[in-house]
Amino acid sequence: MSSQANLSLPQSVATKSNIRRDPRMLFLQLRTLIALFILVIIFSFTAPAFLTTGNIVIMVKQVAINAILGVGMTFVILTGGIDLSVGSIVGLAGMIAGGLINEGLLLPLLGVSIFFNIPIVILITLAVGAVIGMINGLVITKLNVTPFIATLGMLYLARGAALLRSNGATYPNLVGNELLGNTGFPALGAGTFLGLPYPIWIMVIFALIATLVATKTPFGRQVYAVGGNERAAELSGVRTNWIKVIVYMISGFCAAVVGLIITSQLVAAHPATGTSYELNAIAVVVLGGTSLNGGRGSIFGTIVGAFVIGVLNNGMVLIGLSDFVQTAITGFVIVAAVVIDQFQQRLQRQLVLQQATAQIADQVQMKGGDA
Repeated sequence: MSSQANLSLPQSVATKSNIRRDPRMLFLQLRTLIALFILVIIFSFTAPAFLTTGNIVIMVKQVAINAILGVGMTFVILTGGIDLSVGSIVGLAGMIAGGLINEGLLLPLLGVSIFFNIPIVILITLAVGAVIGMINGLVITKLNVTPFIATLGMLYLARGAALLRSNGATYPNLVGNELLGNTGFPALGAGTFLGLPYPIWIMVIFALIATLVATKTPFGRQVYAVGGNERAAELSGVRTNWIKVIVYMISGFCAAVVGLIITSQLVAAHPATGTSYELNAIAVVVLGGTSLNGGRGSIFGTIVGAFVIGVLNNGMVLIGLSDFVQTAITGFVIVAAVVIDQFQQRLQRQLVLQQATAQIADQVQMKGGDA
């Protein structure tokens, strides 16, 4: 009996290794990197300004927005969920920060306003984003509302709150007042460190931390387990509801970060900021190879997916394609990514079945030889 068990483990490892080495699977797993490489080559020849330093920095700053949103969305989708509220959280975060800088925190009973310094304004805004994510998670887990409906409702609630914050008006000129001690907000979006804008550094930090969390911590393994088979995860002792709440909090936090960055870059807050950003976030996650069914994907893939979208949009602008053509091409790329992902899943199941069949045949042959 022990001999058979010892034989079965190497066979299982060999099966997984053989599937990974299959040329078709290898090509599909690297498809996003291959697509990125092809796009860079094409636009290098068709748009002379594409590889200039100035354009690359601008492009990566734009990529950072989708990448940071995508990091939070990746955790959500890995659990089998979806978050449609991130675009509205981006807008609400900007309005909260703008209101705190220009108007302060109004205390009607005392008839005064409290003004905070910029680090406190940022912390308050990030906390609001995380709380909205927590509400999403609790509605989904405690009230058994599907993620699509729960976050769709929050999309409208957060956008409505952003509009109500200033009755639909814009908070302009968010430079603060030295007498109030709240200056310095524009540096978040326009400041640089070692020659690179802060948003790029924020993207790098988020990507590194998220990768470590997803691959090296028990929480990360539990996220994959919930998305792979929620019932099995529950039977294994995983607090699935708690995991879901946390991933939506991460998504809300990332959306708030993006809201702060955009508001800082514009030095103004508008309640419509972030419209349709949830679609961009989902797109980069899907392009990066994360399965919409949950349980499979990576932060690295999401970052590469964000670069694919960023390079594609930037290159199309440089070669003079109209907005309508850009939208159509982007939509086609997203649909193609989902189709390819479905094909990869079918191919993987087919290879697993073939390997299992081959192993059974080998075992039968060995038993026949022993007899």
